Amino acid sequence: MTSRSNPGRGRQRGSKPASSRNRGPSRSNPDERPATRPDGTPHSKRFGKRPPKAVREGGSAERPWKDEPRRTDGQRGDARDERRAPRGASRDDRRPPRGGDDRERRPEGSRPWPGKGGPKKAYGGFRERPRRERPESADSAAGLIRLNRYLSMSGVASRRDADDLIKAGVVTVNGVVVTELGTKVGPGDKVVYGGQRLNREKKRYVLLNKPKDFITTTDDPRDRRTVMALVEQACAERIYPVGRLDRHTTGLLLLTNDGDLAKKLTHPSHGAEKIYHVTLDKNVTLAHLQQLVQGVPLDDGPAAADEASYVDASGKREVGIKLHMGRNRVVRRMFEALGYEVLKLDRVVFAGLTKKDIPRGKWRHLTEKEVLFLTKRK
Repeated sequence: MTSRSNPGRGRQRGSKPASSRNRGPSRSNPDERPATRPDGTPHSKRFGKRPPKAVREGGSAERPWKDEPRRTDGQRGDARDERRAPRGASRDDRRPPRGGDDRERRPEGSRPWPGKGGPKKAYGGFRERPRRERPESADSAAGLIRLNRYLSMSGVASRRDADDLIKAGVVTVNGVVVTELGTKVGPGDKVVYGGQRLNREKKRYVLLNKPKDFITTTDDPRDRRTVMALVEQACAERIYPVGRLDRHTTGLLLLTNDGDLAKKLTHPSHGAEKIYHVTLDKNVTLAHLQQLVQGVPLDDGPAAADEASYVDASGKREVGIKLHMGRNRVVRRMFEALGYEVLKLDRVVFAGLTKKDIPRGKWRHLTEKEVLFLTKRK
């Protein structure tokens, strides 16, 4: 039985491997190799690489391409421009090199070349088109608007509620009771509602950080302090609160003369989000936090919060609660139904607005961006 032999065992000491026996002269001793190859071409000085193909075919090492002269950078650029220009175009119509300005070379009235060389506003979506101006209607030119819009701009009510007032016959125009919807009035017409003449007012939006012991109403028969006393210097227009905060509740309150926006923020179908910071008389259990979200049975039906969590992990007497419903004293009643007493209740967020940089009892006007955010919200 023959065994597998080791390929290196039969080699004599001092002999070279078979793969390197016919390699020719070594690179370490250049005297062993001839100065030229059999075809007469010289070897490379160091590695013996083959010369370029053009040299082997009869050319020289300095200029391998014997039939084509070398071109300068400018000549190569001109060749590129010739390839890019359309067939039959003159030299003036060719696109200049990248980064150049073709306004001088391009003939007047011709279309600029697309790409980086020409002005961007001349192509596709960047082309400047004249705007179409809508013709102004005769009513707009005369300053006529619908009566329900006039009432809304005067701060009486929203347009829908203004239609109900018009149907009820409580609005007069120039001394005549108007009950027809769609009636239009002008700047010189005298519109009276509730014994007072109405004027189209500029819309105002005031955000108040309500303090404690103030009533959220325009007037109080018991002569208690109202929030209107805090914003009496805000504007000359008549504004009113959007929603209500009870006497002992503090926090954000929006006042405006925009009837449409007030209706939108208080309507249950829209439901502006509200976040309250609640301080209680004892620690709130985790089970009760979950029940606040699931729903708490009240006298007027179950009430559920969107979110409820601890304000601080170290203490469980302060809770943050978020909800959309606008029932009377709903937050206090929810905690009272679970056996807690609310010591402090502060509304920190209303419809995306916060009380940042508004001290207690102070107010500020909304910015245009905030007004746009409120009017565009669904």
